[in-house]
Amino acid sequence: MASALINVPAKAKRGDIIEIKTLMSHIMETGYRHTTAGEVVPRDIITSFTCRFNGSEIFRTDLFPAISANPFITFFTTATESGKFEFEWTGDQGFSETASASITVE
Repeated sequence: MASALINVPAKAKRGDIIEIKTLMSHIMETGYRHTTAGEVVPRDIITSFTCRFNGSEIFRTDLFPAISANPFITFFTTATESGKFEFEWTGDQGFSETASASITVE
């Protein structure tokens, strides 16, 4: 089972550049390994990450088999108004996980 850790400042001043940090607990199997019996271990990776602020997409990335297990994603944005960040990870094998965090802009 995957779990997300999110780090968003609780408060910021209007115009401040803030850092958003996310960590998703996920094995990230590349699909290139084989079992001792010679069978291919099926690929199971997170393929995309999206962040929305008050419903508008502000950051998106696609992930590929070379990404490490438990991917750590960090990015910056400008604090313009109070609101809610919504994070979404999707991947192979029907994987989908969401999380959210709020910020107050003064």
